[in-house]
Amino acid sequence: MRGSDFAELRAFAAIVEYGSFARAAAQLGMSASALSQTQRNLEARLGVRLLNRTTRSVALTQAGALLLARLQPAMAEIESAVTQTAALRLQPAGTLRLNASSLAAIHYLAPLLAPFNAHYPDIIVDLSVEDRLVDIVAAGFDAGVRLHERLPKDMVAVALGEKQRMCVVASPTYLARYGTPQTPYALRQHRCLNTRWPTNGNLYRWEFERDGETLDVAVEGPLIVDDPQVLVRAAADGLGIAYLFESQAAEAVRDGRLLPLLTTWTPPFPGFYLYYPANRQMPRPLRAFIDFARQQGSKVAGA
Repeated sequence: MRGSDFAELRAFAAIVEYGSFARAAAQLGMSASALSQTQRNLEARLGVRLLNRTTRSVALTQAGALLLARLQPAMAEIESAVTQTAALRLQPAGTLRLNASSLAAIHYLAPLLAPFNAHYPDIIVDLSVEDRLVDIVAAGFDAGVRLHERLPKDMVAVALGEKQRMCVVASPTYLARYGTPQTPYALRQHRCLNTRWPTNGNLYRWEFERDGETLDVAVEGPLIVDDPQVLVRAAADGLGIAYLFESQAAEAVRDGRLLPLLTTWTPPFPGFYLYYPANRQMPRPLRAFIDFARQQGSKVAGA
């Protein structure tokens, strides 16, 4: 079928639907005289009259009624196919490549993955989890998820979830044996469990703040790890005092295996952000993910 053939059939169906050449022409975006010529062309091509026209009405002939009966289901099927095809263009699809720290992946991204897939089943999330800082542009990622303080300055950042908070924790057994530190300075006299930065290998200095006073403390103890998750078990077993994100220690604190210390010295701070380059066109899967994460709001947080 030629394109003009389909246009003639569509015009014929519109004339019948609206019962008037003028109204049908207005819907089709053409003049009444052009529509009338289109209808004459169709009847000439088929060799049969399809409409009986007077100055007041338009009525189907027997041939017109037979054609319309076959044409309407076919037209409806074509319209449905066009609508579904257009929906594919509107529905984001493809692969979304994300890079995130382990804590961000576990407590922020993991709760989003199943509901996000339910909304966007044609998007594949390719998530790389690593705690060292990565140049997401050079590594080919669409976006990354890091703490606000560690974001590159030339990136657009979108907050995920609520603020974060650090906590100092120790087991009841440890505190009964070695006592409870009353200030951050007293930690220098305790067995503390250290964390090594994955990026440069330096030991992390424990950071504190209260009443405008900020300080960081270099601690010593029997353990150095590059995976903070190990600290929960080590501290719960009485090996020493650990410095963790609240979300990492939450379960052990709830069941009494760990006790929080120095709570007035660890206020909340800006948490995790999704970030992406500002100077490139945003992929549609990333746009969909950002909008979805914003809609989730505080539900993104794992606490």
